[in-house]
Amino acid sequence: MLQAHVRGQRHAFAELLRRHNDHLWQTALRTSYTREDAADSLQDALLSAHRTAASFRAEAEVRSWLHAIVVNACLDRIRRNKIRKAVSLTAETMPEPRDDRDAVAELEMSLVVDHALFSLPPDQRTALVAIDLEGYSVAEAAAMLGVPEGTIKSRCARGRQRLQERLEFLRDPGNRK
Repeated sequence: MLQAHVRGQRHAFAELLRRHNDHLWQTALRTSYTREDAADSLQDALLSAHRTAASFRAEAEVRSWLHAIVVNACLDRIRRNKIRKAVSLTAETMPEPRDDRDAVAELEMSLVVDHALFSLPPDQRTALVAIDLEGYSVAEAAAMLGVPEGTIKSRCARGRQRLQERLEFLRDPGNRK
C-alpha cells in the first residue's frame, strides 16, 4: 500500500491508515500525557509519513515504520511542551467566564427607570411602552389605544421629556463606571 501511495494511487494511503489506525492511536495514547497531545502527535506523524513515504527503504515492516514515526512525534511534542507549557482547554479545566456586568447595579438601574416610568401620567406611559418598549409603530399604537396618531406622537414626546428630566442625574459621570 505504501508503494502504491508513492506511485500515486489515490486511496492507497487512506487504506494503509485504515489498517493501522487503531495501533497508531494506542501508541500515541500510551506515549503522550494527554489525549489532546496524542491526537496532535498522531496527526503530525501521519502528515510526516505521507510526505516522506518515498523515503521508506523496506528494511522493516510498514507498521514498524509508522510506529516509530508516531513515537517520535509524541516525544517531539513532549519536548516542546516542556519549553512552552500547553494547557488543555476542556470544560473541567476552563475557569468560569468573567461577567463584567454587575447584576445588582443592573437591577438598581431597572428599578430607577421603572420608578421614573411609573411617575408619568398613564396616557404618556402607555404610549411610550407601546412604541419604545413593545416596538409597535405609531399607527399600531394609535389603533390599539383608540386615539389619533398625532396624539400618540405628542404623548411620547411629552413622556420622553419628563423621563429625561427625572433621569438627568444618571448623566453625571460619577454615576457611571
